[in-house]
Parts: sequence; structure tokens; C-alpha cells
Amino acid sequence: MLHLASIRTLLIDIDGVLYRGKTVLPGAEQLIAFCQKHGIAFACITNNGSLTPQQYEQKLAAIGLHIPVKVIFTSALVTGYYLRSTYPRGTSVYAIGMRGLHEAIFHDDALVAGERQAQVVVLGPDFEVTYEKLKIGCLAIRNGADFIVTNPDRTLPTEEGLIPDAGALAAALEAATDITPLVIGKPQPAMFRLAMEHLQGQPASTLVIGDRLETDIAGARNAGVQSLLVLTGVSQRSELASSPYQPDAVFDDLPAVLHAWHKAR
Repeated sequence: MLHLASIRTLLIDIDGVLYRGKTVLPGAEQLIAFCQKHGIAFACITNNGSLTPQQYEQKLAAIGLHIPVKVIFTSALVTGYYLRSTYPRGTSVYAIGMRGLHEAIFHDDALVAGERQAQVVVLGPDFEVTYEKLKIGCLAIRNGADFIVTNPDRTLPTEEGLIPDAGALAAALEAATDITPLVIGKPQPAMFRLAMEHLQGQPASTLVIGDRLETDIAGARNAGVQSLLVLTGVSQRSELASSPYQPDAVFDDLPAVLHAWHKAR
């Protein structure tokens, strides 16, 4: 059972919770204002690593959501931390993804860019993916490279509908190599723990708001924190009965969440 009155730290998914594409969702501005007014520490945690945290800050500001870069955590950012803590300096990496992934991996000289002879292949959301990119990744993995995926999401919610995400691209490489990738982002607990550590939050008083059962809600459980599902993104109420990942509460949208939170105070 969800105890909103005890929440002091909030971790918010972005796509499908705060916005869809470039359209801010109802209640998003009010949620941020509520946290600021009541001293609730918050961060954004997203599996969409196509943008850098700085680009997310700019995109959010353009639609009226003023969230500082220091509290924006992406799966690409966490993947960069993982690579640096796992592989020695000079390890060659072939990255299939957008600017958010490339900057997270190659922003310094710790890791170097490689192709067919790369020691690690890392795949994230890539809206400009080509057969050539997938071919190079396939050959590197077949040559023995480790295979890492920033996030397992098969789809991404936009104004047009659900479009292919990193999980869909990873399925192609998995089929071509017979290798199952290591997933770094949600539902793994690393991003949740990193954000909580940054906010000095405790699991017992932390809440995750997400729109996807198999990543946001499953990840919250893996991190030992409470979770709340909003029905403005991917997962729908009809999926709850058959899902092994159950949130502590379900709300239609953020205005409904805020109404309940005001009543709980």
C-alpha cells in the first residue's frame, strides 16, 4: 500500500510521465512545483539515453519544465559509469546510439572508439540506425566483444504513438549473434540507487513514478522502493492482472496523483 505522506524523495520517469515527444503532459508542471513547495527532493530517471542530460534540461525547459541537469539521470549516463568501473582504461567500444550515448562513453580518454575489433558493443536508442551499424556490431560480438544494452524498452511513447526503442534494435543483434546482452538501465537497480545517493534519499521514503510495468515498476521493486504507475504512457490497466510487476498504486494521470498527495498531507 502506498504511503504518500511519508515520501521525501521522488524519482520520476520522463517519457510517458512528464511528456510525450514534445508535448508536456497534464500535471507535470504542478508536480515539480509541489515537490519544490514541500521540500521533496526529486530527480528524473529515464531509460531513453538518446539525449545528454544537458539536452534533456533544454528540452524540458522548452516545454515549461525547469529541471536542473544535475538531477537528470539517463541509462546512457549509468552505462558510462558501468563501463569505467568494469573495464580497464583504453578498452575499445563500438557504440550504436545517439549523442547521449556517445558523450557518456567517450567524453574523456578512458575508453576508445572501435569497430569490428571492439572489445565491447554498446547499444542504445538510435533514431538514425542503419544496417551498416548493426552489421559492424554483429561482427564485433561474433568476434568475442561483450554485448551491452542501455535499456530493454522495445518501444518509446511519442505523439505519433509507440516507436521502436533500444530493445527492438537489441533483438535484431541478439537474433544475429545468439548472444543475450547485459542490460544496464531499468529494471536494473543501478539508476535508482545512483539517483537516491545523489539526493541523499532513503529507500523507505522514496517513490518512483513511471508508465511502464516491466522497467519502471520492476526496477523500483529491485531497488527496494515504492512505485506508482500512471496510465499516460505505455502500460495500461488491462495489463495489470497478468503482470508479475505490481505497483503500490495506479493513477490515470499526474493530476490524479497530485489530488491524492494533497489529501494525504
